[in-house]
Amino acid sequence: MKIAQSYSHLNGEEYLIVHHNKFYKQIKEVITKVDASQNKTKISKEQTKSGVSLYSPKALNKVFEEYFKIKNWVESRYRYYITLDRELMEKSILMPPDEQKEFLQSQGESNPIFSYNQTDFVKDKIAVEVQFGKYAFVAYDLFVKHMLFYSGGVINLGIEILPTKKMQQEMSSGVAYYEGEVYKVMRQGRNSPPVPLLILGIEPESL
Repeated sequence: MKIAQSYSHLNGEEYLIVHHNKFYKQIKEVITKVDASQNKTKISKEQTKSGVSLYSPKALNKVFEEYFKIKNWVESRYRYYITLDRELMEKSILMPPDEQKEFLQSQGESNPIFSYNQTDFVKDKIAVEVQFGKYAFVAYDLFVKHMLFYSGGVINLGIEILPTKKMQQEMSSGVAYYEGEVYKVMRQGRNSPPVPLLILGIEPESL
């Protein structure tokens, strides 16, 4: 596969090139190693595409996972306790989970709610999400998950890998695509979401 397009939000790509260019090269190497043609294994049951072979999100995700693990990119979970008191939240957000719980209880939160967020691949505070899912999953990544990891001090940059519109047309209906998601980010203004991002639009070499 190849990177067909890229969008840098709040200097995300510039940060990656200057501070972690070797990791950027690893990400590019992983993408080029994935043979999309070998993962066009989903037979459509949709009325307009019945019987057509489509790119399989599950198969593609599995291949990406294998290649990223080879390069020692690992899954990460950010654990935290929920409070609706803004002042307490701001004071506790950078604490380890156990300390968060103790602090919130000491401030009168009798039963703080435990929660967590998971990201696909993380290395040296760089998070990568490979997303071949529905629109809602990508919106959550871009406007909630990456921001939560960033504000919690877990990452300095979030990277989202998405199919381009060309590739999405050969997938099941409802799969998010690069152009549409970048447009949504641009519509929010230059500073929203308040986290450095790099969005990569990928597609098969043949497209």
